[in-house]
Amino acid sequence: MPFVPPMTMMEFFSKSEGVWFTQRTVHHFDTVPDQSGESKLYVGAIALDDPRAKAICESQGIDPASAKGGASFMWQEHDDDQEPNLDRVAILIDVPDDQTGRSGKLLRNQGYVEKIPVVSRYWFGQDGILTIDTEYETNQGQERCWFMTDDFRVRVSTVRMMNGVYLMTYCSERRYLTEANLAEMVQHNLSRASV
Repeated sequence: MPFVPPMTMMEFFSKSEGVWFTQRTVHHFDTVPDQSGESKLYVGAIALDDPRAKAICESQGIDPASAKGGASFMWQEHDDDQEPNLDRVAILIDVPDDQTGRSGKLLRNQGYVEKIPVVSRYWFGQDGILTIDTEYETNQGQERCWFMTDDFRVRVSTVRMMNGVYLMTYCSERRYLTEANLAEMVQHNLSRASV
């Protein structure tokens, strides 16, 4: 069965649920120390009736009824075995432009670059590439993300300051497999082999 990329934000959130191993390369254009490395990304769905969804919509002056749902994103260093730090949780709420869900606003309780509430614009290209543009108080960010398979995706981003490009990041992300995932894959392959 051919791979079908997500073409709406809610499909993207659904396909992203789980834990991801991220390998990132960061190119700074000033004297900031290298931030390349490995981390884990935890993604979970947020239902419309989640109080966080309503609070974020209201804080941005958006009618919660126009939202479709959302997701939570938590980052953690790869070799950190502690419970994820809840201070690093970003909540994103999807407010699509129309019924197609191919473009819209992402409401965030905190941005990636500046830790302030922010509204981003997103759209999906015909090729399934998601582009997110964010205007912060003193800079602009653009992130592009696409799935290569259900379990592997790529993210690239740039941050531009008023005086030019500040940094560029490339991330490859693969899904962590649980024991249940592995058992399901083995069963699927056994069933294919017996046909």
